[in-house]
Amino acid sequence: MTDSSGAVSGAPATAPLGKIMLVGIGPGSTEHMTQRARDAIAEADTIIGYVTYIKLVADLIGGKEVIRKSMTEELDRAIEAYERAKAGKKVALVSSGDAGVYGMAGPTYEVLFQAGWTPDSGIEVEIVPGASALNSCAALVGAPLTHDFCAISLSDLLTPWPVIARRLDAAAAADFVVALYNPKSGRRTRQIVEAQRLFLRHRRADTPVAIVKSAYRRRERIEFTTLDRMAEADIGMLSTVLIGNSNTFVREGRMVTPRGYANKYELDNGGATREGEKRGRSLSTGLLGWIEGLREDLAAGESLAALAERHRLPADYLEAVLADTDTGEDTPSTEEAGAEA
Repeated sequence: MTDSSGAVSGAPATAPLGKIMLVGIGPGSTEHMTQRARDAIAEADTIIGYVTYIKLVADLIGGKEVIRKSMTEELDRAIEAYERAKAGKKVALVSSGDAGVYGMAGPTYEVLFQAGWTPDSGIEVEIVPGASALNSCAALVGAPLTHDFCAISLSDLLTPWPVIARRLDAAAAADFVVALYNPKSGRRTRQIVEAQRLFLRHRRADTPVAIVKSAYRRRERIEFTTLDRMAEADIGMLSTVLIGNSNTFVREGRMVTPRGYANKYELDNGGATREGEKRGRSLSTGLLGWIEGLREDLAAGESLAALAERHRLPADYLEAVLADTDTGEDTPSTEEAGAEA
């Protein structure tokens, strides 16, 4: 039987497609979870996650379908989320920290793209950000990430060790503050030792290190140590290791990495600008001042190779910099000037 439009009356309507919400629940305590994360979990029909993460949100998931997976079943979690979303379910796929930082966002998109998903295919995907371990651990120990930093996972379950080792060596040489994720487990005990070995090639033995275990959870533990003793500390899979740079210090139980204000301002003289420096402008040793210094050194007879070695930069890079005629006027934007406030 058909209606006036020719459609079959009584035929089942196309089932509505669902939604996947990749929810970063933060460090684990509900008070550090964003309101959107709470709302997404409340909105969901189905909750999927690693068993430990499910426990962290247990008080928010009553009456919902809950699918618990083990640590090594990340792709299974993503596939489960996709299958239920195809069936019209709203799915909250939870990750500790931020779903996009060593979380479920990447594996889920891999599964979706493999299945031919597009943003117009009917299944909505939302990433709900949360505080990652480096944020929560840094907050507990002071201000170690105030200057440039990076995160490196020591897990070699999916990444070849030579790749990890090159990243560690490069970060150590470049003087980044480094957050080490997945530093050690019951079976992976040597990786943290090798990380220490690589860092000691470039950093002082007394470089500050903070180790935070289970940040903002019931068994939270904080330990301050130094690079040369780092591998002796109590480190496990629930730990994040923060390694300072050459300027990081620990004082009054707080780990701090200076932003660099002392390079420009007389901090013990009311914040007056140092001689040769200007507020809102690059340092005299910033890019333009550095290039000018290179030209002066070359004119004084220093070789390009010697300059490359002194600055620990490739000679062909210095050659390209010196050949570039762009004057690069140093006029700060509002944002750049405000960044020093």
